[in-house]
Amino acid sequence: MAARQDVTRQEVTAWRPRVPGVTEVFHAHFTGYAYPMHVHDAWTLLIVDDGAVRYDLDRHEHGTPHDTVSLLPPHVPHNGSPATPGGFRKRVVYLDGSHLGDEFIGPAVDGPDLRDPVLRSCVGQLHAALARPGDELEAESRLTLVGERLRDHLRHRTDVPRRHRDPVLARRLRELLDARVVDGIPLAEAARLLHAHPAHLVRAFSGAYGIPPHQYLTSRRVGRARRLLLDGLAPGEVAPAAGFHDQAHLTRHFRRLVGVTPGRYRSAR
Repeated sequence: MAARQDVTRQEVTAWRPRVPGVTEVFHAHFTGYAYPMHVHDAWTLLIVDDGAVRYDLDRHEHGTPHDTVSLLPPHVPHNGSPATPGGFRKRVVYLDGSHLGDEFIGPAVDGPDLRDPVLRSCVGQLHAALARPGDELEAESRLTLVGERLRDHLRHRTDVPRRHRDPVLARRLRELLDARVVDGIPLAEAARLLHAHPAHLVRAFSGAYGIPPHQYLTSRRVGRARRLLLDGLAPGEVAPAAGFHDQAHLTRHFRRLVGVTPGRYRSAR
């Protein structure tokens, strides 16, 4: 992740995570800068945390209050400028066509601003996962569900999505995760191996076990880390051996699930 300052001295951070379907993550705080008309070759999934943005898309004016998720389609010109005196703080995920196909461009042009508090919360959780190295499976899972909800909006569905009950599929995914605790497995690969749509896979697992796949895998890794720590290994050695990105990644999840740091846990053995 690389942070930099642009010529207007505004805060900008951009990076490309190792998550299929995400071409870039972009966080920015602008006070006086206005985007000219431009296009992207990717979908722009935008939330605004402070202030508001005014923009034109297909010759129609739009805005982004706090409870809105804005979805701007690829290849359609748009601009952007602050709609409040203090500017705006935004978070953007740029997505390729693997989650949203060209058939959704028209509906997105007609209604790019989605008033959906649940979707807004899910996009925020997606950004949090994308910012943490080692949590790619969680980010992939959250992105899959965000994509499903976006597609529901663009299809103008008003019904509540049904719960997916598929205990056999959930068990097969659990067995796959158990076999790859350390190495992990991308959600797309698991879906191919199990011949299921990624969103159905996540919902089936969550419905059967009460937690999404990424949380299950993290808990299995923490369990492995506990055993290795009790064997006398140092936290720095345990992290990669248990499937964590680094020691900080291990410590964050270990403290959340166990209540103490790996070092304290090891010293108390």
